[in-house]
Amino acid sequence: MDNQLLKMWHAIPSGAAKKQDLAEILDLSLKQTSRLLQKWSNEGWLVFTAGKGRGKVSKLDWLKNVEKYFEAELMEMIEQESAEVSSKYLLYDWSVESKMRLIDKFRLSFGYFHDLSEADKLIIPKKNPLLTKHPLEAADIYSANMIANVFNRLVSVDSLGIVEPELAHSWEMGDTRLVLYLRKDVKFHDGSTLTAEDAATCLNRLREHSHFHELWKPITSIKAVGPLVLEINFPEGCSYCLQMLGMINSSVFKEISGDVIGTGPFYFEGDGKSKTTLRAFNDYFRERPLLDAVEFIQVPKDFDSIIYRSTTQDAACDTFIVESDSGVGMVIFNAFRDSAIQRKEVRDYVHFAIAKHRHKIEAYYPRAKANHQSILIGENPNYEIPNAARPELDRPLVIKTTDYLEGATAWLKEALEEEGIPVEIQHLSFEGKMDDNGLDQQADLFVHGEVFEMNQSFSFYHFFRNGYSPFASLCKTDAILTNRLNRYASTPFSEWAKLNLELEKYLVESSLMVPLYYERRQIPFSADLMNISISHFGYVDFSKLWVRPSTIPTG
Repeated sequence: MDNQLLKMWHAIPSGAAKKQDLAEILDLSLKQTSRLLQKWSNEGWLVFTAGKGRGKVSKLDWLKNVEKYFEAELMEMIEQESAEVSSKYLLYDWSVESKMRLIDKFRLSFGYFHDLSEADKLIIPKKNPLLTKHPLEAADIYSANMIANVFNRLVSVDSLGIVEPELAHSWEMGDTRLVLYLRKDVKFHDGSTLTAEDAATCLNRLREHSHFHELWKPITSIKAVGPLVLEINFPEGCSYCLQMLGMINSSVFKEISGDVIGTGPFYFEGDGKSKTTLRAFNDYFRERPLLDAVEFIQVPKDFDSIIYRSTTQDAACDTFIVESDSGVGMVIFNAFRDSAIQRKEVRDYVHFAIAKHRHKIEAYYPRAKANHQSILIGENPNYEIPNAARPELDRPLVIKTTDYLEGATAWLKEALEEEGIPVEIQHLSFEGKMDDNGLDQQADLFVHGEVFEMNQSFSFYHFFRNGYSPFASLCKTDAILTNRLNRYASTPFSEWAKLNLELEKYLVESSLMVPLYYERRQIPFSADLMNISISHFGYVDFSKLWVRPSTIPTG
């Protein structure tokens, strides 16, 4: 199959055709285009007759329906080959009708499979490549979810803020010091044994990292005081030290010859553009996963949700829905930028426009539910909407966006323009938007989606303190915001809910941040899939899943 040929089939019908036009469609030189036309002619797809002489027009005659042939070939490939082999062809330039038929067929490639080697495997789609396998660099939820399955933290923190043992089996927490006692005989994926020195090395790198330095500022030293004893000192107090150790970025790792290895239930067996594979770690210090492997196969961006099924179930099997939080959306203002957005009357009017049109967001972003309350789920503070007059602007406001937020950005653009605010759109790649958080930003405002890791109280604070935060620059320039954040270290963690609401109230009433939407994911599973639980960032915990046999032996 040749995507260039398929692209030309859709673009140029039989009839008059200029070679220059064909070259532009294929994004090739005239010489390269001539070679391809000759090749396709020899293969029997088309006949291209060059116009010779003045007034003579070149002509293209199609001999076969290219898409029909290619679709039939890919249908057979999906049935006979692995999802990894066939998935890359879904990225071709298909018509909408063909693509829908192919995707319907391709869905059957995903789910739970028991192969000839007696291995239980889960195959699921991925729309984006894995950006990093390193815990210190994980800033997107897809990378963080992978890291959650490959690495462990010293402790874990649940949605209620309860701290449980993980690599550390117990600890002693004082006002200025935390001592943790590590489990014995925990193995890294290379077979080496975890020590307190390994944990100290990782955490010291984390607290010195530019993106996490502010968060770890209360910590003055982290050291191994015994083979399995770790001491963390914070002379001025650090009420959130334990919760901080439960973050994905606080994962314990070891670097060997450029590879990053962990102690988790799975290890990275391979990572390529089309497939990422996690393999179960047989020497995991807890219960070994019942799955042997999890494969993530690249699919097109418009690939919608699938039913996770096992090979014992057909396409019409009974299913149930697992629902999880998939984040909150907000509009953030770059108030430090040297533009009209620094003026509070401008921000207040934009805030007014957002609130007025917020109920329409679902028409542009179907997974979103308009949020008229708080980005803190479950809170209803009833913030007052500013009553502002439309300000004079000498230039449009600049909105930055990226692919996955295009729907929400289209809503924002229309809402502002309807209220008389001219705007321009600045498109960035996902990676570019994440890195565009310094004082040199060239945008005035943007939609931001945030998924809290596990516990909302700590994740809200972490959202402002980490260097990837869209508020990173504002925290350096806004004294009120900085003073509020500095109160957290000396406030018991059980009292953070009040601090969070006070912080949000300041941001909303200053028109620096406006809540926009809640987002939830609904994932259908076939009825024979057992022990489905939600882990970090609203993802399913792969280490707990298993498949109920279709027949149960009787005595």
